[in-house]
Order: sequence, then structure tokens, then C-alpha cells
Amino acid sequence: MTLAPTLTTLTTLPSAAHWRTSFAALRARGLRARDAAHQLGLSEGAVLAAHAVNLMSPQEAGDSLLSAVALDGDWVRLLQGLETVGPVMALTRNDHVVHEKIGVYRNVSAKGLVGLALGPEIDLRLFLMHWHAGFHVVERTDKGEQHSLQFFDRHGQAVHKVHARPGTDLQALDELVQRHARPQAQPVFETERPAAPVDRPDAEVDCLGLGEAWSAMRDTHEFFDLLKRFEVGRLQALRLMEGIHTRRTPVVAVEWLLHLASRQGLPIMVFAGNHGCLQIHTGAVHRVEPMGPWINVLDADFNLHLRRDAIHESWLVTKPTDDGPVTSIELFDAQGGLIAMFFGERKPGKPELVTWRELAREVSAGEPLSEVAA
Repeated sequence: MTLAPTLTTLTTLPSAAHWRTSFAALRARGLRARDAAHQLGLSEGAVLAAHAVNLMSPQEAGDSLLSAVALDGDWVRLLQGLETVGPVMALTRNDHVVHEKIGVYRNVSAKGLVGLALGPEIDLRLFLMHWHAGFHVVERTDKGEQHSLQFFDRHGQAVHKVHARPGTDLQALDELVQRHARPQAQPVFETERPAAPVDRPDAEVDCLGLGEAWSAMRDTHEFFDLLKRFEVGRLQALRLMEGIHTRRTPVVAVEWLLHLASRQGLPIMVFAGNHGCLQIHTGAVHRVEPMGPWINVLDADFNLHLRRDAIHESWLVTKPTDDGPVTSIELFDAQGGLIAMFFGERKPGKPELVTWRELAREVSAGEPLSEVAA
């Protein structure tokens, strides 16, 4: 499937050299790329646009901390081509969580503007209507050149990134990039981010109908259609169904959950992402470590970095299915935005693990304090 690329050639970018110098200085001070861009008052996408190779001489490109080549808009074919590249690190994030998985992109497909990657390691849901621009990025570091593919929405916010790892076939990656490169293109990003959607007043929501439709669900995937049908926000729906299908939990419940799942060897599913991509980890978690405001999972093939201080609300959610109830812990920020969701490992056609359901209910009730502290 080929999407019409939303890339525009830019003839001038007067501040490009200034932004490159300023960005390099901030990176040298140890700031992460996203934080450095924000300190400059730019989006990450705009920073990469300033590092486009067509804006620099060969000498400047060789000396620059970064160089970027714009990619065409054939996102599905590009991601399908990653299978030949071998193991890479897939990174998807929002403002409060970073989800990193190492593996191979397999079984990438799309129906319309919704895509999938269904591999044992890389498991993605792709909402391609929000994919505006992509770059092949080379960053020059003390450890050598670091290669990545980075994709952005029209506001320059990253929707997904792919980073080369030691086992990546860089020649295959270069060949893939060459097939999709548009070095003379210069993506243009909108500077104003849209306002967050505002929920309808509760009094206007058909709560009785919402509850009946919720009880009649036969698959968890019906939940998104249910929210649309009743014109209700996700967090609003959880609040309206409190005591029936949902229950508030302590905001520390996810930390208890991760520690206890690690100790018990309980396989879980961790969903995190943004409006352009949802990334999923399935399996056990092992090394769970707090660090400042972050709670981290630091496993060989899965890293999670979650801002504990950004969790404003945490909910235990139950959805009926043909295979029995499915239980999740869902986290939201102060603006009502979804941060992450946690489920027990489950295959279609099989009920969820009883041990997961018991653990989720335990942490939602605030009971495991002594065991976690032990």
C-alpha cells in the first residue's frame, strides 16, 4: 500500500545551521534528543528537518552531529522491508512512558490506514493516518555511527522509531533506505499542537445504554467502537462505569504489579504508545528497578521507562468476552490521556490467567504492601 506522502520541498531554512549547532551543544551536555529539541522550542521532527542532507554541503554533513534523509510515505512497504534487516530496537512512547522491544519486524500488513506488525517480539498496531514524515537518521557518537528510522506526525511528534542494534544488518538497512529515500524532500511540520478533545457532559451520555453495551461485549476489540457509538471518552467511560465494570486503584498499583509479576514469573502484556502507534510486550518481566521518578523494566529484550509521578489515575477494568472476563490495569495522566495498559498474557480463544486476575485485583485493593516491601 502506498500512501500519498505529505512532504514538501523547502527552498530555504534560514535557521537550520543555528538549530544544528544549538542542538549539538545540548546533546553534548547529556540531554536526550527529545528534551534538547523541546529546550530549543522545536519538535523532534523539526530538528531532524534542520539536519536534512540537502540543506548541508558534504563537508557540513560529515561534521554534523546528525544527518537525516527524508523517506517516502510508503510506510507499510518500508516496515515490511525491515524483516531483512534482522534484529532492531522498536521504540514507541508518549510523554510519560517509553516502550522498547528488540526483535525482528514480521508479518507487517495494513487494511486501509490501520496496520499491524505481528511478530513474537515486535507487536504493533499502526494508525497510519497520523504518520506524516519519516527520516533515516545517522548520529555520530563516541561509539561510532548510530542508525535509526524515525517517524513523525504532522506536528513533529515522534510516533515510532527503529534503532539499529549490534546484530542489525547495516548493509540491508542501507539498501532499504535507498529504496525509500527522498533526499531532496523537506518535511514541513505544524507548530501548533491541537487542543486535547473535551468530553461531553456526563448528563448527555446514555449511561444505561453504555452499561448494557459494555456487558454485551464479546471481544475486547469492541471497546473502541463502543466509545465511538456512545460518544464518550475512555477515562470518562471508566468513571461512569465505576462500581460496575471498573474500580479505581492506588496510583502505585502498577509498581506493585510489576514487582509481583516479576517475583512470580507471571507473563503479562504491556501496551503503550500514542495516536500513531501502539506497541505491545508479551511475556514475563524480570529486572524491575525504580530510579528517581521512573519505574523501569530493564530486561534483555524489553525495556519500559514509566514516570510514576505522571500517573494521576489508575483503574482496574473488566471487559466481558466469549472467553470470559478480561482484566486490565489502565493508567491516565492529569489531562485524562492514556499512559499505558497492563493485561495478563492471553491468546484468542483462551481465558485469561486466573493468577493474573487475582494479582490485578490484589493490587487494585491496595493489599500487597507488605509483600512488595519485603
